[in-house]
Amino acid sequence: SKSKKNVVDPDTIIESYGADTARWFMLSDTPPERDIEWTDAGAAGAWRFTQRLWRMVNETAELGATGAHDATGLALRQTAHRSIAAVTDDLSNLRFNRAIARLYELANAVGAMLQKPERTPGEAAALREAVEALVLLFAPMMPHLAEECWQVLGHTVPVVDTPWPKADPALTALNEVTIAIQVNGKRRDEIVLKKDLPAAEVEAAVLALDSVQRALEGAKPKKVIVVPNRIVNLVR
Repeated sequence: SKSKKNVVDPDTIIESYGADTARWFMLSDTPPERDIEWTDAGAAGAWRFTQRLWRMVNETAELGATGAHDATGLALRQTAHRSIAAVTDDLSNLRFNRAIARLYELANAVGAMLQKPERTPGEAAALREAVEALVLLFAPMMPHLAEECWQVLGHTVPVVDTPWPKADPALTALNEVTIAIQVNGKRRDEIVLKKDLPAAEVEAAVLALDSVQRALEGAKPKKVIVVPNRIVNLVR
């Protein structure tokens, strides 16, 4: 506040880190309705992240032409499209810090793919798609960096004139669900399984868990109630 004379001069911040880094840190630190606590360490961390983005974009651009999408790149494509859906929703509801958290997650997934010594054509295609989505998604927070990255990726139409990315519903749908496990109505564990798995397979997977066997004390359950994609209740 001005009365306490603890205002941070934005000109000094911009001279040290650039406008994009300053904006990124301020939006990522706290929700918009709360006061921001400026720290030099936080600003420096944001600056390092912008450098990381720049490196990832350049590494992706150097890979050149990519192949067609296939199953090998599915996991990264799902992460990218779920990020598109989540960031779009967060920005629409002014949840800037949550949107930025999603972008960190996407950047980590891209970084993991870039670290692989070899990539299939499908993985290369997924990498290119994910990096382009990443650039478009962080553009509202870091417009200058986004425009530079977009040019490096070979685009001639500026980011500001490029349509916002759209999530593919087929890639945002969750393929796995977390199912709670109860024994005589008391929660004992949970298990992650493929969505819409047949009840018999769900039952077999649940009964194979050590925690369930301990709760049953080695006895066979009298009844197994499977609520699809939600819960399994075993009656002793």
